[in-house]
Amino acid sequence: MSELVTGEAVALELRPAKLPSRALAVLLDLVVAVVAYVVVLMVLAVSTASLDEAAQLALSIATFLLVLVGGPIAVETLSRGRSLGKLAFGLRVVRDDGGPIRFRHALVRGAIGVVEILMTFGVVACIASLVSARGRRLGDVFAGTLVVRERIPVGRAGFVPPPPPWLVGRFAGLDLSAVPEGLWLAVRQYLTRMQQLDPQVSTGMAERLAADLAERTGTPVPRDLPPAAFLAAVVHERQSREARQVFGRGGGVPSDGFAPPMAAPEAQPPAAPAVPPVAQPAVPPMAYGAASRPPQAPLAPSSAPPPEEPRADRPATGFAPPA
Repeated sequence: MSELVTGEAVALELRPAKLPSRALAVLLDLVVAVVAYVVVLMVLAVSTASLDEAAQLALSIATFLLVLVGGPIAVETLSRGRSLGKLAFGLRVVRDDGGPIRFRHALVRGAIGVVEILMTFGVVACIASLVSARGRRLGDVFAGTLVVRERIPVGRAGFVPPPPPWLVGRFAGLDLSAVPEGLWLAVRQYLTRMQQLDPQVSTGMAERLAADLAERTGTPVPRDLPPAAFLAAVVHERQSREARQVFGRGGGVPSDGFAPPMAAPEAQPPAAPAVPPVAQPAVPPMAYGAASRPPQAPLAPSSAPPPEEPRADRPATGFAPPA
């Protein structure tokens, strides 16, 4: 990792590109540029056959400058540092402060690249990349740029280790509302990388972070507890509270007694004196979404049991609800 400091005094951790990936990206860009150069030369040779040799030579030089020099400069400027080869291998050209490059950066890189890549077949560029601590060639040094990797392996993502089982729930009553997000981020980054640090450095960072966290929460660090375990337990408590806020709500009926419309039972019409079905008025078709014909009892097959007798508490309206 290469630590760069921006104009706002923010440290950026960037992963410089290695020489093999950069060489393959440059090779792919050169193949595309040479193919385009040959195609343009063939078109010019056919269209300028009537010109003299001096004019043809001038056109050849102009084509070389436009295709092999101006083409990469234009592509890097428009794509903010990602040519075809760099895009294929997950690379990008950035400034020393981590920002996107502009035309002047691409112009310097392209102009010096003619000498160290095209004229010397990449020997000077390879030597400069091997000598440089960040793998920069001469064009990057003079332009103030750096080629970094944009694709980071997913398997290297940090994992916050859980606290010991006997510490789970010990800080349930801790007030975490005054802890800023920056301190939480620092604690999580330390917990994910504490195995990679020197033991003395790791202990010192854990003590400082634990002191800051105890000051924000108003609770001192227990003496029988290591600072790293205290940090892990507090982070676990915060994650548990966030999980309870998201998933801890019950799925039953609310306490006010209101149920969703689909779950409510069908409203029963008021009790009416039992009359024959013929004397009852037909139910409007739009009321229940039924057909316009009067309701009829379904025909039961011969093997089915006889229909049940209407109960006394059920009004004989003649309407058969859908199955």
